[in-house]
Amino acid sequence: MPPIPTGPFTMPMMNGFVPKKIQPWIYVLFAFLFQLAGGMYAGAMPHVMGDICIMREDVTMIVLCGVIGVNMPFPFLFRFKFRFTNRQLLITVALVIAACNWLCMHTESVPVLCLLSYIAGFFKLCGTFECMSNIQLWMTSKRDFTIFFPLLYCIVLGDMSLSPWITVQLTYIFQSWYAMHWAMIGAMLLIVLLVYVLTHDFRFMKPLPLISLDWLGCFLWSILLVEIVFLFNYGEFYNWWDGRPFRVVTFMVPVTFYFALQRMRHIRHPYIAPEAWLYKRLLPLLAVFALVELINSTPKILQNTFTSGVLHFGAISTSVFYLVEWVGPICGCMFVMFWIKVLKQKFTRLLTVGLIALLAYEVQMYLMITPGLDIASFYLPIFCRTFGVSIFFTALTIYLEELMPFQHFFMGLTMAGFIRNGVVDTICSGIYSFSLRHHIAENFARAMPYDATQVILVSLKQLFGVTCIIATVVLLIFLVWDIQPVRETLKKMPYWSVVGRLIRRQMSSGK
Repeated sequence: MPPIPTGPFTMPMMNGFVPKKIQPWIYVLFAFLFQLAGGMYAGAMPHVMGDICIMREDVTMIVLCGVIGVNMPFPFLFRFKFRFTNRQLLITVALVIAACNWLCMHTESVPVLCLLSYIAGFFKLCGTFECMSNIQLWMTSKRDFTIFFPLLYCIVLGDMSLSPWITVQLTYIFQSWYAMHWAMIGAMLLIVLLVYVLTHDFRFMKPLPLISLDWLGCFLWSILLVEIVFLFNYGEFYNWWDGRPFRVVTFMVPVTFYFALQRMRHIRHPYIAPEAWLYKRLLPLLAVFALVELINSTPKILQNTFTSGVLHFGAISTSVFYLVEWVGPICGCMFVMFWIKVLKQKFTRLLTVGLIALLAYEVQMYLMITPGLDIASFYLPIFCRTFGVSIFFTALTIYLEELMPFQHFFMGLTMAGFIRNGVVDTICSGIYSFSLRHHIAENFARAMPYDATQVILVSLKQLFGVTCIIATVVLLIFLVWDIQPVRETLKKMPYWSVVGRLIRRQMSSGK
């Protein structure tokens, strides 16, 4: 076995003819393409609905299954890394994502599409991790999370907005929702070709077998999240408790949670260790994530209702919002790194800045609810919202790493993903959807001298006002709450060989 590189940054899996200066940039490109990919693309929603005759809720469910899939591999990532070579992982991930995209174009079954979307999301995170973990010494020679995470989230959060923009443009140009799928198949095959030509198999340690992985635990937690998303995604369609499928799934949620909890408590190597839930600052951290999702969920219902139902903007017109949403996270992530590394200010003040940006979005939207609004008026509010969200995502992930030891940190990412990866967002969207319908009906019932458009505007203004009040209360809490990192000197990422030896020791000792 070749010696483990311990000197300056190197990429020993690269062939010798590849210039060293472009080697890490190739992996940045791979990570960028992996994050663009998925099983189904929300930007093509109207075309998918019309082509295969499914509802908006069905397409949303398929997309959200992909979001859940992205959240689930975290506890397995290092086991994959220490079992397979970089070359094997990247080729396998790219081929699986390409296959999922191809199969999505040839099936009309919503459950099958949900499964394919979940698999594509699962593997795209594996590919992104494998790329970024191999260039982390290039990104930060001191293995500093306060540099690594902001740069990582520039790609992750940026691609979340860039992917639907590309989807809208390709769908408009080729007049088919297949266009984005074919583009991603081509991108994945390009990755396979480049990996095959530019790299070779390299191991930095003896491979670890894929034993003691709690696949059933992963399945149970995934099913639980899918059930919760189902309830609030289809709640309006089934009229909540009046629909039999809603009642059945509601009954299944506590049953699934019971089995997931019992498996976690009674096996040696659970998917999420019980000890990972016991950190005293974890629940407040998850609560902050939930509050951010509540404030950030207004665009999906309220803003979209305003732009499409009142202002009648088309998909191409509103696609420019995605570009603004792409700029916002990049600025927000860079601001986090500047705040922590240069200004060296407290976390509370950083989160307060993010919350002020979110509150600025809500206040601006409240004041802008008027007919005949120009599309450029939305640019600043949308930038404020994405800027604030990126601050929260990046800063709270750094704080999570400080809160938990490394052996629990990736479990903690999955636990945080229960909140931020679609679940709470779907719950909040369902609540806003129900509230909007309730306010519209109530305003009509009051026999106000308004037409339908005016009633919608009044209802939207009421809900944006309530959200402004909630955000203001949370802001006041942050102004009196002091939160600092667990230690003055932030932890560094351990070397992967050290992590591998730790996992091997845990497997041999049965702990």
